[in-house]
Amino acid sequence: MRLAGKAALITGAARGIGLEFARAYLAEGATVTLADINIDAARQAAQALGPQAHAVALDVTRQESIDTAFAEAIARMGKLDILVNNAALFSAAPIAEITRADHDRLFAVNVSGTLFCLQAAVRHMIDRGQGGTIINMASQAGRRGESLVAVYCATKAAVISLTQSAGLNLIAHGINVNAIAPGVVDGEHWDGVDAFFAKYEGKAPGQKKREVGAAVPFGRMGTAADLTGMAIFLATDEAKYIVAQCFGVDGGNWMA
Repeated sequence: MRLAGKAALITGAARGIGLEFARAYLAEGATVTLADINIDAARQAAQALGPQAHAVALDVTRQESIDTAFAEAIARMGKLDILVNNAALFSAAPIAEITRADHDRLFAVNVSGTLFCLQAAVRHMIDRGQGGTIINMASQAGRRGESLVAVYCATKAAVISLTQSAGLNLIAHGINVNAIAPGVVDGEHWDGVDAFFAKYEGKAPGQKKREVGAAVPFGRMGTAADLTGMAIFLATDEAKYIVAQCFGVDGGNWMA
C-alpha cells in the first residue's frame, strides 16, 4: 500500500500500459482516474477495476479537453498527486515518404499532449503547495535514431528533453518529474507496428515481432506488467531525491 491516500491520473489508460499502471496503482492503495479519448472503453475499464477507479474523456490535442478532464478528475478525487503521461501514437515511414500530416499528428499527441497535460497537473500541484509526481512515458526510441521511425523517435527524444527541463524547473515546488523508457513492449499495438515493418521491409506478418523479441538480451519482449515496478517506485516517497531522470525498463536493449 505504498500509494495509500494518493490520487493519480493516467492518460491513455483505457488499455495497454496505461490500464496496467491503473491496476497496479489501485493495488497500492491509490485512487485513479483513467483518462482516454475512448471514453466508453475507459468507463468499462474503470467499472471493472472498482470504486476507486474513475474515467474521464481526454483528447490531449485539445486544450479545452485537457482543462475539462483535469478539472473533473480533481473535483472527483479531491486532489491530484500523480500524473502519468502515457497517451501516445506510433508511425513509421522512410524519410522520403513522411507526410506533414503524420508528423504533426504524432507531435501533437506525444509532445504537445505531454507538455500541456503536465502543465495542467502542475498548476494544481503548485497551488495546493504539497508537491507531486509526474511520470512521462518516453521510449528507447528517444535515445537513438531508427531508420524507419524518424518522427516517433524525435517525439520521444523531445519527451526525454522535456522531462529534464520540467524536472529542473519544478523540483523547487516539490514536484518530481521523471520518465520511463520502455523497450519493445508486447501488446495489441504491436500488430500495427509489425504491419509498418511488413510494408517497408518486405517481411511476413509477425516476422518483425519475432525478430525484435529474440534480439532483447532478456530473451523476450517486455510486457506492460514489466513496467509497473518502476511506475510505482517513482510515484512513492522513496523516489523523492530522483529528479529529471529517464529510466530504461527494456530488458537490456539500451544501456544509458
